[in-house]
Amino acid sequence: PRLPHTLDSFYNREFRWFYVSMLGHMASMNMQLVIRGLLAYDLTGSYAALGLVGLAGALPMLVLAVFGGVLADRLPKKTVMQVGQLASLANAAAMAFLVFAGLMSIEWLLITAALQGTVMALMMPARQAMLPEVAGLDRMMNAVSLNMAGMNSMRLFAPALGGFIVGFFGFGWGFTVMSGLYFVAFLTMAQVTWTPPSAPGELGQSALATGRSALADIWGGLVYIRHEPRMRILLGITFVTSAFGMPIQFLLPGYVADIFADDAGSAATLAGLLLSISAIGALAGALFLATIRDKHRGVLFLGGAATLGLGVFLFAQTDNYVLAAMFMMIVGLGSAFRMALSQGLLHSYVDNAYRGRVMSLFMTQMAMMQFSTFIVGLVAEAVGIRIAIASLGLLLIGVTALATVFIPTLRRLD
Repeated sequence: PRLPHTLDSFYNREFRWFYVSMLGHMASMNMQLVIRGLLAYDLTGSYAALGLVGLAGALPMLVLAVFGGVLADRLPKKTVMQVGQLASLANAAAMAFLVFAGLMSIEWLLITAALQGTVMALMMPARQAMLPEVAGLDRMMNAVSLNMAGMNSMRLFAPALGGFIVGFFGFGWGFTVMSGLYFVAFLTMAQVTWTPPSAPGELGQSALATGRSALADIWGGLVYIRHEPRMRILLGITFVTSAFGMPIQFLLPGYVADIFADDAGSAATLAGLLLSISAIGALAGALFLATIRDKHRGVLFLGGAATLGLGVFLFAQTDNYVLAAMFMMIVGLGSAFRMALSQGLLHSYVDNAYRGRVMSLFMTQMAMMQFSTFIVGLVAEAVGIRIAIASLGLLLIGVTALATVFIPTLRRLD
């Protein structure tokens, strides 16, 4: 059947199976955002502890993501993805066991967060770099935007589902459902056609030689980025906007428990609903980007970052849950523009031989988010969560304004 222009990438069978696998994976990850965050706050009552759990997942991302980029270039990306999905399944199942057995503690939560961060660091560059293989470069921005729309669809439903499950059945069943979703992602990824790696290493190398060549690959990727101004600018602005714009998502369970809820069950439900509502704005933004032509994307990226900052600032100004939900929709819209356009621009301008390594550095923005979340959690303990969140919004607006004025290369990117 003839599809609307917005859905062009769905003509490709490989992209369809990749997309369904992504939906299962992202559904579980977004449930985790509510379930693990609320469990950390429920166990300790501390924003610093909530941020520390995020930091435990961020440290492996910061250290190992570059090795994930080497894996994405040297190994079949489908294989890397499926191994990571099975490891994520095992981690979620272990958390379910700990809860059901009455053994869960903040220490175990930190350990499982670090293990999940390790898996994410090694597999996510492959997922990002896999898009051109399953969609084709001629539909790259459309595929990136549809991928972002699917991710935001899961942000629409999964947090609310996670909050509902925790509110009515408990944390253990929440982790159990997460395990099942990872299994769905594994089965559907199996339908994607195997493709050879884009930059395989030499056959018959010793372990020492393989390690040396991997480090050489990492260094080569860093040198490439240093000599390519568009890569430097895009990655730099992406890191800064992530650090200022995204901690609100990780601190939201504690924020809702303090401001809007009376107990852990209602906090889970309300936090899940707010994350889902933010996904409505993100989904609208992603579908808009999938429809338009590849023009003025640098300006749109800056506009999205400023919109995200405005939404974060306004969210911290209200005690009214309905108004807070409206501002979270603005946060979602700005977040979709920022994320989809930065990824699409990187894919458009990167040399294919370095794609996996560049995307691995792109994924370290998740570590930046978690480091920022930890710092904001400490600030919130000292001055209050509202002041901490509002300051992030103002900082993001200021950085975007400076980038707009002083980085004309970014404005001119199409």
